[in-house]
Amino acid sequence: MTERLIDVMGTPGAPRAGMRSAAGGARLVGAAARGLRLVGAVAAGAVTALAGLLFVLVATPFADRPAVRSAAARLTGLELRRLRLELPGRDAEGELRYLAARTPVGLLGGIVVLLLVIGVGLAVTLASSWGRGEAFDGMLPTPPLVAYIGLSGFVLLFLDVCGLVGVEALERRLAVRLLAPDPTEALRRRIDELTVSRAGVVAAVDAERRRIERDLHDGVQQRLVALSMLAGRARRGRPELLGQLHEQAQQALVELREVAWRVYPSGLDAHGLAEALAGVAERASVAVKVTCELPERPPAAVEAAAYFVAGEAVTNAVKHSGATLVAIEVRQEGAAVVVRVEDDGTGGADAAGGGLTGLAQRVAALDGRFTVTSPPGGPTVIEAELPCASRPSAA
Repeated sequence: MTERLIDVMGTPGAPRAGMRSAAGGARLVGAAARGLRLVGAVAAGAVTALAGLLFVLVATPFADRPAVRSAAARLTGLELRRLRLELPGRDAEGELRYLAARTPVGLLGGIVVLLLVIGVGLAVTLASSWGRGEAFDGMLPTPPLVAYIGLSGFVLLFLDVCGLVGVEALERRLAVRLLAPDPTEALRRRIDELTVSRAGVVAAVDAERRRIERDLHDGVQQRLVALSMLAGRARRGRPELLGQLHEQAQQALVELREVAWRVYPSGLDAHGLAEALAGVAERASVAVKVTCELPERPPAAVEAAAYFVAGEAVTNAVKHSGATLVAIEVRQEGAAVVVRVEDDGTGGADAAGGGLTGLAQRVAALDGRFTVTSPPGGPTVIEAELPCASRPSAA
């Protein structure tokens, strides 16, 4: 009865012990596999370091050639796979520098692996000789000697393993340092992307305005021209009415042309900013002086923004300030186009008004600066600084 009870109670523990033993064995095998992989990776790194050094010496004079860049990218990719390291968007300019810089680290890893191989070889030879009862280098096994050699071998093995781990960590750090995108550079690229996207939005708006201008010009405006011509021919019938009709049609035609120019001036693309601003001055009901001094035509998006800043400022001066003279000045300052509009009106312009707010947004989309100075009593000064270096032109 006692034996049977012991068997029944002891049986469930046997599988648990077996599971623990199997788990421990699996962990041991996993650790051994990781150790062998580490040794193999560091040893392979020593070999590829020599190959990489030879490639750098031969390829550096031809570093700008596409074939050399492609070969450097392939060698760098092999190194990253060896290190099990992923660097998306790595810096292509740093690949040759990386291959050159990792040479001493790879050779250091080769020395560490060589010391490990020598140490293991000596340990195996020593154990084999003493196991057969033979002296090793004139030494026979004694307890103090065995303890000394065993402790020394353990310390050296520990240092060698630390060296392997350190070399791999140093290689990974070096790869990240030379190949990973710099945070500042990544931020700069992101800013450039956002700048391009915002400029694209402005270009799309301008393209839509061009389309509307063409529709008005080729559609409604042509109909009004025909109406005016027909009314002119029929004036003999009832002069008092047909004359009125002719006058109204002419007025509608003038207003329609004004709307088309406010949407997007067709002359801006064909003749440039100076001619377009001259058109603004001609259509204004007050005196407008235009000074446009640009050494070359700016990008289309900048040109359009400058035109709309000047045009809206003139419109505000005519409608709200009671100005009798408006001065428009356009000049180049470094990499920017500066538009300055000053009127002699009563001042008090509201920078938060719809027209000026729209202008501020348009200028901000080009990373520009927009200011409104309008003290009571005047004068009102509207100024926009529009960067034009490395900006995409609108289609």
